[in-house]
Amino acid sequence: MVGITYEDFLDRSYEPTDDDLVCRFYVEPAADMDAEAAASRVASESSNGTWAALQVEGSVTDLSATAFDIEPTSVGGDTPGTDRREGYDVAVAYPMALFEPGSMPQVLSCIAGNILGMKAVDRIRLRDCEWPEPLATSFPGPAYGAAVRDRIFDAGDRPITATVPKPKVGLSTDQHVEVGYQAWTGGIDLLKDDENLTDQAFNPFHDRLTESLDARDRAEEETGERKSYLVNVTAPGGEMLDRVDAVAAAGGEYVMVDVVTCGWASVQQVRERCDRHGLAIHAHRAMHAGFDRLPDHGVSMRVIAQIARLCGVDQIHTGTADLGKLANEDTAGINEWLGSDLYGLSDVLPTASGGLHPGLVPELVDRLGTRLCIQAGGGIHGHPDGTHAGAKALRAAVDAAAAGEDIETAAEREPALATAIEKWGTETPR
Repeated sequence: MVGITYEDFLDRSYEPTDDDLVCRFYVEPAADMDAEAAASRVASESSNGTWAALQVEGSVTDLSATAFDIEPTSVGGDTPGTDRREGYDVAVAYPMALFEPGSMPQVLSCIAGNILGMKAVDRIRLRDCEWPEPLATSFPGPAYGAAVRDRIFDAGDRPITATVPKPKVGLSTDQHVEVGYQAWTGGIDLLKDDENLTDQAFNPFHDRLTESLDARDRAEEETGERKSYLVNVTAPGGEMLDRVDAVAAAGGEYVMVDVVTCGWASVQQVRERCDRHGLAIHAHRAMHAGFDRLPDHGVSMRVIAQIARLCGVDQIHTGTADLGKLANEDTAGINEWLGSDLYGLSDVLPTASGGLHPGLVPELVDRLGTRLCIQAGGGIHGHPDGTHAGAKALRAAVDAAAAGEDIETAAEREPALATAIEKWGTETPR
């Protein structure tokens, strides 16, 4: 008979093995807990422990997580109105045997499940993961990643560009298609549905899909450039897979999925279905801030991006390095991880979006590089001369930044860019 207590889940001298999944948490212990007591409970609750001491026949220690590194730290206080909080960095190693290979819901139920609601901690945030090869390669990873720039667009090393029609919902199918056509012929690569546009009566999915792809074909013929459409297939269960099939049948190259709101099991299903058709996946992160906005609780955007890469998306929104209208985590660091080697799995192309306009492009590229998709909505459609001119302005700014050319010099050649700079300057909207 073997006794199991919380102390069995803490070993500060432990050295993780190559097959361990190592998760790094920010932890604030409850008032009646010290750091070691809280850390041991995190490791216990997320593997095979419970609140009561157990007597078990035989050994189950090969399934136990181990908290092994505990260091004081602080978070917050970097922006006005936020307080700096004091807590601990806690590292926990999980043995590979604890996980079902290729099942992201099961993995997350362990490492980001009940522990987020434990009374033993006042705050807990999953900050980062170090994925072991056997677990990481049990997932497919992206089919294309940053290679979409060559596979679909022949864009070379410049960022590809995207836009969402504005207003983002409420346009009829005809209006939506016309806005897309104006953006495509102005130089934008991708038309993208909004995250909350799926199959509403004012703009039905199948009508929008077929008519947009017809407009794409006309734009390609007119411009001599490849264009594509990120149609939002997000839906319950089998309907989402049916929509993926419809995109392939209509001649599309991409689907878009709201990956957080539809769930990771659904993303894995979409990845499998897209593989049959050779489609790329654009991941919208709507609802991510419900997990990652608070620096002291939840799940970081870095981890959300890691999960998305393993599940197989090709592009994902990661932020604008604080240049746009939305709060951002470490965009540059996340983008770097998405482009790093991960046991041969493909990379992911980051998408910068939220409050961008042509005047911000030079600084954006300076901070994040050209391995990027740059998406602007109001920064295109709000141009004084309309969507077509706004698209020309953004494309001119992107081409100039990729070539290392000063934006003012580019504006001398492109009047639409000069007008955009006159309207918005280089300021960040709020």
